[in-house]
This record gives sequence, C-alpha cells and structure tokens, in this order.
Amino acid sequence: MKILLTAIVMFLVVAVPLTLIYFRAKRGKRNKAPLIANLCCFFGLLAFGAVFLFTQSAEAAEAAGGLATNDGLATGLGYVASALAVGLSGIGGGIAVGSSASAALGALSENDSILGKSLIYVGLAEGVALYGLLIAFMILTKL
Repeated sequence: MKILLTAIVMFLVVAVPLTLIYFRAKRGKRNKAPLIANLCCFFGLLAFGAVFLFTQSAEAAEAAGGLATNDGLATGLGYVASALAVGLSGIGGGIAVGSSASAALGALSENDSILGKSLIYVGLAEGVALYGLLIAFMILTKL
C-alpha cells in the first residue's frame, strides 16, 4: 500500500505542472514558470527516491535476515551517481558534437584542406561522453 501511495504521489507531482503548461499554452501565455516548477519537482523526486526508497529496501533486508550491510544508502547513491555521470556527460557530449560538427561542416564547405583538423575537434567533443562512462565504471567498481 505504501508503494502504491508513493507511486501516485510521484505521478501527481510530475503531472500537475505539465497540465499547467498545457492549459497556459492553450491560452497563449508563456510557460517558463510551470516548466521550472516541473523540473524542480522532477529533481526533487529523484532526491526523494535516492534517499527514501534505497534506505527502505536496506532496512527491510536487514530485518529479513540481517544479510545486508549498513551501507545501503551508499550503494544506492553510488548507482544514482554513476547514472548521472553517464547521462550528463552524454548530454554534454551531444551538445559539443552538435556545435563542433556544424562548424566543421561549414568550414569544410569553404576549404577542403582542413578535414583532419575538424575531425580532431569533433573527436575531442565525443570524448566527453567516454570520460563520463569511465567515471561511472570507476564508481561501480567501488560499490
């Protein structure tokens, strides 16, 4: 029952600002404030899930058999940290590749001799996502 209630609350916290955005767009108003509220609610739910749900599962496992250690919160936050490392570095790499590749294509249309230089810049931008993946693997090996 507690999980169902938590799921309903989490859904409502995300869905209510989205309905505000929809009705404001229908009336022709700006949607900046409800969108910011929706982002705050989403990241608040992420923090709630990281703290509440991971600790509850660790406490339940300890009560069941005592097999779980006391670092249930650390393990859960490690998984959240590795997911954030991969996700945010992927977003950053995508933004970097988008801007550098469009600039490289524009430069190539004017001068064909700079192909090697432009490929290096695009490759460096893709490396950002790989670094995030490496950091995630380092976090997961420490758990």
